[in-house]
Amino acid sequence: MVREVLKRFEGTPEEHKVKVLQGDAIQVKWPFFDVCVANVPYQISSALVFKLLSHRPMFRCAVMMFQEEFALRLSARPGEALYCRLSVNTQLLAKVDQLMKVGRNNFRPPPKVESRVVRLELRNPPPPVNFTEWDGMIRLLFNRKNKTLRSVLMTKPTIKMLGDNMRTHAALKNTMLDADISVQQIMEDVVGMEEWKGKRASKLDLDDFLNLLAEFNKRGIHFA
Repeated sequence: MVREVLKRFEGTPEEHKVKVLQGDAIQVKWPFFDVCVANVPYQISSALVFKLLSHRPMFRCAVMMFQEEFALRLSARPGEALYCRLSVNTQLLAKVDQLMKVGRNNFRPPPKVESRVVRLELRNPPPPVNFTEWDGMIRLLFNRKNKTLRSVLMTKPTIKMLGDNMRTHAALKNTMLDADISVQQIMEDVVGMEEWKGKRASKLDLDDFLNLLAEFNKRGIHFA
């Protein structure tokens, strides 16, 4: 493909403007760009989207073709079957537009799946949230998205992990924790609040997740 691209511009006025970088798109460092247009190898779709969303300086937009189910996950809404961690994280950081469906018969040989073209535009400015911690909470909640928040968060491994995180944050801030502090009780108090009681990740929207994380952080609970 590299040779074909260079051959296409050879001898044209645009030849000196073209620079081809060859390598693994997931591994190489990307240069500054304004627009990304790509027919993405479907097996790297998720990794490529997350790298794209974290790329800085911010780009103007990306127009990309994905397998249809993956593309629909990017814009899935609360309550829909395809709503998942990918949906929430992508929509937190970008505006997603479904541009067109591309049938399998447009390819030779035809693949086994349908495709879609999607446009991603980064939210500028980005939301004021620590994405590593945000994703820690979202990953945990969507492991069992149809269970109640209480069922997902009140397990012994999760309580232990959050307790370890609390002690780490306290050490980094050089502060002492109260001897009688109970992570389990803090979690019970939060998931027992009227706005969270009986709620499931599969039905919560971005504002719900942002408010939930803020409530946990206010009480000293961190997911990273």
